[in-house]
Amino acid sequence: MKIGIVCYPTYGGSGVIATELGKALADKGYKVHFITYKQPFRLDSFHENIFFHEVNFSNYPLFEYPPYETALASKIVDVALFEKLDLLHVHYAIPHASAAYIAKQILKEKNYHLPFITTLHGTDITLVGKDETFIPVVTFSINQSDGITSVSQSLKDETYQNFDITKDIAVIPNFIDFSRFKKLDKEHFRKVIAKNGEKIIVHTSNFRKVKRVEDVVKVFCKIKESIPAKLLLVGDGPERQNVEKLTRQVCMEDDVYFLGKQEAVEELLAIADLFVLPSETESFGLAALEAMACEVPVISTNTGGIPEINVQGVTGYLSNVGDVDDMAANAIKILSDESTLLQFRKNAIAQANKFSLDSILPMYEAYYRKVIEQK
Repeated sequence: MKIGIVCYPTYGGSGVIATELGKALADKGYKVHFITYKQPFRLDSFHENIFFHEVNFSNYPLFEYPPYETALASKIVDVALFEKLDLLHVHYAIPHASAAYIAKQILKEKNYHLPFITTLHGTDITLVGKDETFIPVVTFSINQSDGITSVSQSLKDETYQNFDITKDIAVIPNFIDFSRFKKLDKEHFRKVIAKNGEKIIVHTSNFRKVKRVEDVVKVFCKIKESIPAKLLLVGDGPERQNVEKLTRQVCMEDDVYFLGKQEAVEELLAIADLFVLPSETESFGLAALEAMACEVPVISTNTGGIPEINVQGVTGYLSNVGDVDDMAANAIKILSDESTLLQFRKNAIAQANKFSLDSILPMYEAYYRKVIEQK
């Protein structure tokens, strides 16, 4: 099978999942063609079954904004015809689903049938897609997809609530590559951060408002009142400056580490005792699942798809959005007793195992075959 994958090449969850899925498919012998404007950052080594096709678009002065959607559709047509693609899988509806539809119609005129699957990842539905500017096109292009998948039941439900979708949406959750995300012996690294045996709290995100990173700091300060601890903030984004300012006001700066973007986040999770995810909304919560795969319990909000991953009182605790007192109390409950922490660690890895790549990849393969056979 020859599969085209369209995704954003950046650090966001949709790009990560698309890239890791493509690599896993390539390992099984499928020919995988990535089509995007820059090489995905996780596509970092040669593979005989992986090919990258860069989308170039005009900077003609007439255009205030380069017409990426049009250029992408044209590149899909070119790759499909030359490489004889059997299927196109686009991740994140905007603008990939509409570009896929345009490409499909152009190819149809050339007597070439290219079915496409759209995977909904989150903000393409919950935030950007709900903008009145995009709703008609998003709704149309999703309905024109030959297959639709969602990364969580919560996102599937929200899609039906906010858009007039007439087709079935299959839930295929995100996954973990356990060859990368696993508990590692990094005790020497831990001693550098926590010289006196402090507990280590970790948060990773893109520091957007929806992630509520300031709540992480507030929760940490409350934990510190009872338990010696250090906080590692991993990532970067528009809210970082505000979070740094808050940290200077309410915490001892020596206890909080701003680490910026990190490629090897699994090495930081290896020394963590607790992961905090206080997001206003999360369609899945991949960062939490990565932590759990490294045997780290999770303190999170109860929004979106997070409860489908983090099990209340088993792998961690769920709180209402903004309830930093409850989050801190739950964190202290886990961290104050070593046997309790150990049990939560065991529960976390057991839950994460349900989302292994080995379990999820066959779901995609079966869905691909189903969509191809529809014609």
